[in-house]
Amino acid sequence: MANAEFELAKGSVFVDAEVIAKIAGYAATMSYGVVGMAYRSKSDSVASLLKRENISKGIKASVSDDNKIGIDVHVIIEYGVNINVIGKSIIKNVKYQVSHMTGLEVEYVNVCVEGFRVQEQE
Repeated sequence: MANAEFELAKGSVFVDAEVIAKIAGYAATMSYGVVGMAYRSKSDSVASLLKRENISKGIKASVSDDNKIGIDVHVIIEYGVNINVIGKSIIKNVKYQVSHMTGLEVEYVNVCVEGFRVQEQE
C-alpha cells in the first residue's frame, strides 16, 4: 500500500492508503444489502465478519505512481438480495466517496462477495 501525494504551492499532502481503505469500507457498508466487511485469513478458508473498528481489513487499497486508486472490497451480504445490483451499488458508492473525500481518481473497484447471512424471522 503506497500513499497518495498532492503537491501544493506551500507544501505537500500525503494520504495514507489505510485512510482510503477506511473511507471505502464505510461507503461499502452503507450500501443496501451489505451486512458488513469480510476478512479471510490465509490459513482459514472461512470468511469472518469484521467489527466496525477493523473495517479496513476487508479492503485492499492501492495507489499507483500517477495517484490513481485501485480498491478491492470484500463483503458479506444479506441472503436473497440481487448480487449484481448490490455490486453495482457498492462500486458507485465507493468510487464517489473516495474521489469526493480525497480528490483522487478511482481507477477501479472490485467487489468480492465472501458470503451471505440469513436474517432471522420475527
